[in-house]
Amino acid sequence: MSKFGDLLRGKKVEAAAPAAPTPPAAVPAPSKPAVNISNDMTKAELEEYGRTIGIELDRRHSKQRLIQELEDHESNS
Repeated sequence: MSKFGDLLRGKKVEAAAPAAPTPPAAVPAPSKPAVNISNDMTKAELEEYGRTIGIELDRRHSKQRLIQELEDHESNS
C-alpha cells in the first residue's frame, strides 16, 4: 500500500533515511577567449565580448569609448 494510504488508516510509517547529498559537479573555470578587438566589430559584438571577460558595457556610448574600456579592462587584468 502507499504511504499516504497507510497514514490515512492510522498505521505508523517509517520515515525514509535522508539521501546523502551529492557533491557538486566540478565546473571548469572559464578561459578568456582570444579576440582581437577591432573597429570591424559592432557595438553589440563588443558588448557581448565584454560580458565574456567580466565587464558590462553601455552601448549608448561611442564605439571608440567601448573599445577603450575593453582595452583598459584587459590591460588591468
